[in-house]
Amino acid sequence: MPELTVTSKGQITIRKALLDGLGVRPGDKLHVDVRPDGGLVIPPARRTRTFADLAGRMVPPTGVSLTIDAIDDAIAEAGAAAGMEGLAKR
Repeated sequence: MPELTVTSKGQITIRKALLDGLGVRPGDKLHVDVRPDGGLVIPPARRTRTFADLAGRMVPPTGVSLTIDAIDDAIAEAGAAAGMEGLAKR
């Protein structure tokens, strides 16, 4: 079991390996629960996504955007191809 040292200011440093195991990255906040027996529980990090996190994913790496019609056509083609595969296996 890893040991943590308490500084004169009452602070502790949690080792990187422990933080990695919790899925914690720089800037994340940790919630600590105190158990009735005085032990501490630090649950794994849960990230909330913001629109800014998703904004970079809206444009494909090629830089080419698709219209709704193009997306609909691609879905229809994929569905038709999948349907034809299913019929061929019968």
